[in-house]
Amino acid sequence: MTDLMAQPNYQSINGYATQSSPANLADRTIRSVLIGNRNPGFSWEMNSNSNNVFQTAYQILVADNLKDLTTDKGNVWDSGKISSASSSGARYKGTALKPSTAYYWKVREWDNKSQVSPYSKPQTFYTDTVLADHKSAYYPQQVTEEKPVKFGKVADVYRVDFGKDAFGQLKLRLYSDKETDTIRLRICEIVDANGNIDRRPPGTIRYAQYLLPLNKGWHHYKIKLKKNEINTRPLAIKMPEDIGEVTPFRYAEVEGYNHPLKADDITRLFVHYPFNDDVAKFHCSDSTLNAIWELCKYSMKATSYLGTYVDGDRERLAYEADAYINQLSHYAVDKEFSIARKTYEHLINTPTWPTEWILQSVLIGWNDYLYTGDISSAKYFYQDLKAKSLTALEDSTGLISTKNGKMTKELLKSVHHDGDLRDIVDWPHGSETDGFVFTKYNSVVNAFYYRALVLMNRFAKDMGNASDEAYYLKKATSVKKAYQKMFFNGKTGIYVDGDGTDHSSLHTNMFAMALGLVDQKYQPKVLEFIKSRGMKASVYGAQFLLDAVYDAGDADYGLSLLTSKSDRGWYNMIKVGSSITLEAWDNKYKPNQDWNHAWGAAAGNIISRKLMGIEPLTPGWDTFSIKPQTGSLDNASIDVPTIKGTIKVACQRDGVSFVMNVNIPANTTAQVYLPLKKTGKYQVWMDDKKVKGKVVGQTILLDKVGSGEHCFTITYL
Repeated sequence: MTDLMAQPNYQSINGYATQSSPANLADRTIRSVLIGNRNPGFSWEMNSNSNNVFQTAYQILVADNLKDLTTDKGNVWDSGKISSASSSGARYKGTALKPSTAYYWKVREWDNKSQVSPYSKPQTFYTDTVLADHKSAYYPQQVTEEKPVKFGKVADVYRVDFGKDAFGQLKLRLYSDKETDTIRLRICEIVDANGNIDRRPPGTIRYAQYLLPLNKGWHHYKIKLKKNEINTRPLAIKMPEDIGEVTPFRYAEVEGYNHPLKADDITRLFVHYPFNDDVAKFHCSDSTLNAIWELCKYSMKATSYLGTYVDGDRERLAYEADAYINQLSHYAVDKEFSIARKTYEHLINTPTWPTEWILQSVLIGWNDYLYTGDISSAKYFYQDLKAKSLTALEDSTGLISTKNGKMTKELLKSVHHDGDLRDIVDWPHGSETDGFVFTKYNSVVNAFYYRALVLMNRFAKDMGNASDEAYYLKKATSVKKAYQKMFFNGKTGIYVDGDGTDHSSLHTNMFAMALGLVDQKYQPKVLEFIKSRGMKASVYGAQFLLDAVYDAGDADYGLSLLTSKSDRGWYNMIKVGSSITLEAWDNKYKPNQDWNHAWGAAAGNIISRKLMGIEPLTPGWDTFSIKPQTGSLDNASIDVPTIKGTIKVACQRDGVSFVMNVNIPANTTAQVYLPLKKTGKYQVWMDDKKVKGKVVGQTILLDKVGSGEHCFTITYL
């Protein structure tokens, strides 16, 4: 990968891929992936199926022509043999790159078994017209042509169903034997009980009708979509001119067409960011959970139409909270990092108003680094991240508040916001905050504050900034202490919403648990309270509720929330007829909601990160956890794409054993946790050999498990 781009020489015309060529760089009708960094970063996978293999050194060659590279000559940079296990974000250090130029690179590695690999296949990349110290690369949007999956005629109306909702356009091949024919077209995201397009859909579910005059003979028609005044306002993310406007729809109707219409005559032009449909997989013994995972996976592809994460079609604005969930769920289903980085960097300079979401910029930035191993973006925006940790709002209590007189013009300028910050907790306030009492000092805001400080400490450490590392460690330690003093209720054993109130909401306690503020000895009581409140959080809050539940080790309750068939669960989104996650649990909880909100897809990352337990522990997946919490599932398997390669886990249980097969990518090590029954004697096996491991809660930990295929078994005696 070059600057996290797997296809850094990708080029397209009007959304369709075209043959890549340096000559295309001068053609303004062709959109190209362009590398704008003076010193781009190179990343690669180590291709080895052997056990316990890791990289000890590498060599990169970069040339401005393939002939030199073919003869193993890097005429613009030969790194020489560099002793390092890192395979992510290796910075270019050769002759200054020229703008609008094609370059070619390849890499080879040495491993811990004294083997040297062949050089990789050359990868081509094109530089931008202007190079900078930091400029992230991204893809142009793609168009995929789709045919109906269902097609029929009722009376004089042709009914078309494309199977799933998608953002796109409609193209038809039609015939008329005269110049005066006009047909009526309708498109919509839902149909009524009779299978007709719903012409008055609720909320912001999209519907449109068009009259199309026909020309004599056979012609192709592409419907020019109506512009929406709200989602094309100045701050909205816009569609590129070469593709044009899109709208979400699944169904179409053609009325008044006097010639036989075939399914092949109608095409949906599905617009999306590049997406690999095959790299991620999940299947388990619960069909409901399988359907929910597919819903969330498809939502990542379907909502990427703008090339930036946005809230939904109603506004088409980027929000930190949406981006946080979108980022994690996208990482769970595709080896694609550029759209998340593009969104995160956009939000650095175009933030939104909630206090917690300003703080979430630090969390999103950390995820970018954690999942890629490339710290370049965080380094470039480090001063912005420091400002967005909101230490300037802290007062003598050791906590922050937007109501303590410290929200100055200077502070707002430092976070690039032109209005006051306001606490949000969850959204909408009326139905999704569990009665949270807003006071001067907000427990949820300060939970995010604590987490931001913890992550700033880690950033500073990895950047070699010792003074900042010490500062943020001290600050995080003092904030955690102040948090307990202000919000912990010793009588109830749980946390209150704020100063001056004894009200304890689900949100206060789930955020405290999810963001690392609940010590082990208090977790059972806090978890008990969390469980007593049910799903009294929005689809956004559900991300942190499930993080909290799984972090506290309650796999059965976590699974019950994921698979709930109430109207406050992901299955309800499928039940009501959507194929993309919703903005809210149901129309009745947010009457103006749209049906294409990626922030409703938290279940996608929860399944991989928590239920299957696959999470990076160190940046770039050098080390990661495999900690399945599958609860009552009889079996479950998953493929999780990472920058180091695909992690595969398959586990099954019966009354006498638990068996887990894993495939760990080369140049990584895993912390493997095996779930234990609460009682009974047992034996642990790894690759047919008895092992002891370490008891950690209700698990057995096997640390530093190397690459390759392994089988773990717990047998109960």
